[in-house]
Amino acid sequence: MRRITGIDEAGRGPVIGPMVIAGVLIKEEDIPKLIEKDVRDSKKLASRRRAALAQDILEIAEAHYVKVYSAEEIDALRKSKSLNRIEAEGMAEIIKKLLSQEAQLGSVDVIEERFGAEISRLVGENLVITSSHHAEDKYPAVSAASIIAKTTRDRLVAELRKEFGDFGSGYPSDPKTVAFIRSAVSRGEIPPIIRKTWKTFTKITRISFPDP
Repeated sequence: MRRITGIDEAGRGPVIGPMVIAGVLIKEEDIPKLIEKDVRDSKKLASRRRAALAQDILEIAEAHYVKVYSAEEIDALRKSKSLNRIEAEGMAEIIKKLLSQEAQLGSVDVIEERFGAEISRLVGENLVITSSHHAEDKYPAVSAASIIAKTTRDRLVAELRKEFGDFGSGYPSDPKTVAFIRSAVSRGEIPPIIRKTWKTFTKITRISFPDP
């Protein structure tokens, strides 16, 4: 019986909060069940709908695996690796954990084939890897992983807001997020949830970190 691992991430771009990579193992014969549930890119779904679909996905999936990178972990890893490499290693780890004949995932590299080839090298096993831009719009298994990654990150971010206050969306383009960082810097109390290797942070503090 052929099994497919769909993989996607949530939280690559924010300057605040974790990045989550999720993998979902689906039997090929169960892919139509995802389609029937109207599983799609998590960004195109309201939060309540995502939460409901996440439960459906976990019932349909044979297995799933979620890898969470805190802001501190991202900063530590970026001292020696690019964010693309961090994601590639995380996705390879998920593929090894879930053990399928095929993996479908979104490419974070502008060259899809290059990213797929990098993950193939990291996995070191003979399986089909489909790396594509906008994979969450093309492959139901990736859509499912997108929803699991997003709902997991939403829960983690909600917990961080309770502890550290309202920091907005966490994205560099959000004025509330920038104001939160500026306030933390002015007080000299920079919480660990801020990614200090992000340009948004380095511009505010004038502390630069060399790219790996």
